[in-house]
Amino acid sequence: MNAKKTFKLAVIPGDGIGSEVIDAGMKVLKQVEVNSQGEIKFESVYFPWGCDYYLENGKMMADDGLDQLKSFDAIYFGAVGYSNVPDHVSLWGLRLNICQNFDQWANIRPVRFYKGIPGKLANRSIEDHDWVLIRENSEGEYAGLGGRNLSGRGLGKEVAIQSALFTEEGCERIIRYAFDLARTRKRKRVTSVTKSNAQQYGMVLWDEVFARVSKDYPDVETNQWLVDAMAAQFILHPEELEVVVASNLIADILSDLGSALTGSLGLAPSANINPERRFPSMFESVHGSAPDIAGQGIANPIGAIGSAAMMLEHLGLKEESNDIMRAIEEATSKGFLTRDVGGTNSTIEVAEAIVENLSKNKVEN
Repeated sequence: MNAKKTFKLAVIPGDGIGSEVIDAGMKVLKQVEVNSQGEIKFESVYFPWGCDYYLENGKMMADDGLDQLKSFDAIYFGAVGYSNVPDHVSLWGLRLNICQNFDQWANIRPVRFYKGIPGKLANRSIEDHDWVLIRENSEGEYAGLGGRNLSGRGLGKEVAIQSALFTEEGCERIIRYAFDLARTRKRKRVTSVTKSNAQQYGMVLWDEVFARVSKDYPDVETNQWLVDAMAAQFILHPEELEVVVASNLIADILSDLGSALTGSLGLAPSANINPERRFPSMFESVHGSAPDIAGQGIANPIGAIGSAAMMLEHLGLKEESNDIMRAIEEATSKGFLTRDVGGTNSTIEVAEAIVENLSKNKVEN
């Protein structure tokens, strides 16, 4: 690296175990700084937004929160949600507020199996499995269109309408993103997942756009599945998967299934990307705030640390990103595991093992 690089990070620990896994991730980023010998610097600003902030202020984030975040290079996010605030309030007030207003329309969720962690797929080598879900992150079933009416007619008469939004533009850009990613992978294959037999308007539009876009990528193999069949495919034939693209809700559910198959939701990283880079992108683990284990020091930090690695790759630090992933793999293969994957180590112990591997590998290289 020939010139010093300084990156401004907005850090939002959020709720529950969010602060614990973010602290672990920041320890790893600090070691990246040390390894760079002054060539890389992360300037981090913490924001106290979340459910506690809501209870004090009646809102999940400051009124000018989006304006505050615009100048950052990336957002490092912990988790959102707690029992003292309704889930739809916490989600729409913070995470979705950021994702939608910053047009982070591509949600990237790798499914990765780690050595030393027993996955949930019987009689299969972990080397056979490595796929990624591309989730449309700006519209679909999470567009927020609809309402509740007719409650004035009496008990049991209220009607709720929730509409999914599928635009040709929204479908095309996420589908092209999946195809472009597939071209960078060893096996060039894209699988589209819908429920278009039952959702005959929006998801049929998706299918038609997929068929049209695929003609621009003759070097990429394609197939299309209904979501119920794809859920079975995740378990029965995961070796057939490479890049899977789906709508907001479908990819959200399938990514949780994929993460569970690796051993725990605590392992899964994700990235909410604004590919045009008009706004900062946001990086977070797939798991939630897990209030039942908050404060116990047993949360799995690997999802958050993997998300930090994705953040570095997005910032142009691919080598450093790869270093983190190797350090995670070394830690798990040596048995540094939290309780959710059969280990006895604490959150910080796992993080420190990863940091030690980063430090050791730098010295050896």
